[in-house]
Amino acid sequence: MDKLNWAVLGTGVVANQMAQAMQGVGCKLYAVGNRTHSKAVDFADKYGIEKVYDDLNDMFYDDNVDVIYITSPHNTHIDFIMKALENGKHILCEKSITLNSVELEKALKKADGKNLVLAEAMTIYHMPLYKKLMKLVANGEIGDVSMIQANFGSYKDYDMKNRFFNMNLAGGAMLDIGVYAISLARCFLKSKPDNVISTVKFAPSGVDEMSGIVMTNKEGQMTVISLSLHTKQPKRCVICGDKGYIEIMEYPRACKATIVCTETGERKEICEGETERALQYEMEDMEEEISKRSGCMLREYTKDVMEIMTDIRNEWGLKYPEEQ
Repeated sequence: MDKLNWAVLGTGVVANQMAQAMQGVGCKLYAVGNRTHSKAVDFADKYGIEKVYDDLNDMFYDDNVDVIYITSPHNTHIDFIMKALENGKHILCEKSITLNSVELEKALKKADGKNLVLAEAMTIYHMPLYKKLMKLVANGEIGDVSMIQANFGSYKDYDMKNRFFNMNLAGGAMLDIGVYAISLARCFLKSKPDNVISTVKFAPSGVDEMSGIVMTNKEGQMTVISLSLHTKQPKRCVICGDKGYIEIMEYPRACKATIVCTETGERKEICEGETERALQYEMEDMEEEISKRSGCMLREYTKDVMEIMTDIRNEWGLKYPEEQ
């Protein structure tokens, strides 16, 4: 991981995890940029980063930068992505990668035209556990998958200025946590769902606070998802087949799953990877994609998930200020 120079845009929780992940593989970040310069300076001092930009936009024009990890709020992603691509940078962007499918299509077209990698930092796509489970399911371990159930609920205080509930920061359950549930389901579905129904409860600020989503695809596979931002739920996913089911707890960065046999009730535990190394796995796959174009960033799944989320929000009539 010392072949490419990485820069991080933002200095929040994920940026700190990214810097720690780089240290975990014996590497250092080359550069950091943030809208508040003093925060970038403090971040650089903390992690021994060589370059701090007085203006974060200078990051896009720095010839020494190969890859930018964007960790800013959802509604800022597209502008940063387009600037970075225009200047020849590969991009790993925090989920949700854009606000909607129109933005994503625009960005992917630009990336293809520049022969650059644009990928979403979706932990589920890169955790070793899921790579193993996808192989097991493909080999018929639980038979034909017919249903996937996924819950994700966080209890957040009703602070309408907090990013979770703030319309001006593209808040709401769908883009913040729903993207995990839909991405996980997509990994184990034979095709993108083409029939989606849902119901939603809005927070006082207008963002989606709670929702239930049911999806089916042309093969007849069904996905049932429950999301909430003001009600705690377990982060639990069950992948059901005719021979058994797989249960995964804390699924966004899971390293353990249980397979239960339908006929005998036998339980088998699968352990693979380490939760603490989630961002390392993302960055390692990103470097592989840049060097080999191996498809390990699962771009088509990212497109499918964004199209599903966009269609659902359109049904709800939920548009952020940038989308009006």
